[in-house]
Amino acid sequence: MSAVSGSGTAERSAWPRALGARVAVYAVLVVLGLLTGVAGTLVQGGWFPFGLLLALAAAAGVFWGGATLCRTKVGAAAPGAGWVLAVLLTTPSRGEGDFLFAAGIAGYVYLFGGMLAAVMCTTIALPAPPVPVGKNR
Repeated sequence: MSAVSGSGTAERSAWPRALGARVAVYAVLVVLGLLTGVAGTLVQGGWFPFGLLLALAAAAGVFWGGATLCRTKVGAAAPGAGWVLAVLLTTPSRGEGDFLFAAGIAGYVYLFGGMLAAVMCTTIALPAPPVPVGKNR
């Protein structure tokens, strides 16, 4: 969507204003959150304690990156939803006795730390995208 200024030149915004573009960006962020959740689930227990720190840093980075990219709360909530979905699907043990989350402190720190990072990144207020000179919000 472009606006025409007084001189007849079209100004383009760097932020996706079309609904389809926004939905596509949010869908990609959900998939990134899902992949980060699965990778973090595998790494946090395997390389304790550095794997736990790496998994939490990656999750917080995806949440904050989505918020910064979109400049909306949905930008942080979308990868957060993907992360929660991945963690919930990998938490239960299987019938054979296999599990990905051991009953230790690392699993709980990953679960609660990731949820805390998602909530913090979603609730932090970000500045709005820049507005071209001569435009009002």
